[in-house]
Amino acid sequence: MTARPDPIAHRSLAASRPAAPDRAATPRRARRRPQGPTLVAVAHGSRDPRALATVRALLAEVRAQRPGLRVELGHVELNEPLLADTLAEHAPGRAVLVPLLLGRGHHVHHDLPEAAAAAPHLRIAQTAPLGPHPLLAEALHARLAERLTGTPFPGRARPDAVVLAAAGSRDPRSAADADRTAALLSRRLGGIPVLSAYACAATPTVPQALAALRAAGHRRIALASYFTAPGFFATRSAREAGPRVPAADPLGAHPALARLVLHRYDEGRRALAAAPAVHTVMLARTG
Repeated sequence: MTARPDPIAHRSLAASRPAAPDRAATPRRARRRPQGPTLVAVAHGSRDPRALATVRALLAEVRAQRPGLRVELGHVELNEPLLADTLAEHAPGRAVLVPLLLGRGHHVHHDLPEAAAAAPHLRIAQTAPLGPHPLLAEALHARLAERLTGTPFPGRARPDAVVLAAAGSRDPRSAADADRTAALLSRRLGGIPVLSAYACAATPTVPQALAALRAAGHRRIALASYFTAPGFFATRSAREAGPRVPAADPLGAHPALARLVLHRYDEGRRALAAAPAVHTVMLARTG
């Protein structure tokens, strides 16, 4: 006679087994993908205390758009932490350097590669600077719109020309990048003239650009501030424009700028993955 299983014993045995994990109830944090390289944002640095506060606000927006991503800050000069210290204190691993700079120049092509070479414990990708890019034009357009709220020109008119005020560099590639951004901004503004001007090291200056536009018949001119954060050059450019020219704020923590920082980071992350044997991957254009 075949013995029947004891249902009570069977239930007791089943109850003693550990329950299978409920995947739906597993916290999302436990299922998070392995963290990618650290995003190291590289700011220029400024003696203006508003600059550091603005950069920190921008990186807070970056973290909000990409939860879980490790984001660190390093400065070329003037502010702490300096980039060299940020890299030296990082544990061995991978990092993507994203310059919070708006065009090519000495810092992009010399200072940042030297800092990367001095960190042999890290595999590093250095991305292109933020500009030129359509997301920059989006942020510039938004800052202009904020400044022009309340119609500073007579009769609720809109500007008929814009000066794009940038820092300036002796590297001609920097001016080429600013001119490309000016063209992108002009397109967003319906094709009105947008003329690049510089606070130092290049021409035209802001007063020279204003004079050229006025000589061409433009009377409703606004100033777009092509700076990541407030500082000496942004303040100087607005002052030189004069009280009749409405000057927009620097780009700051605009969401479009944060998206651009993450776009550059993703370019660097993919470049590191595609070259696993390379210590430093350079994505900044040289020509």
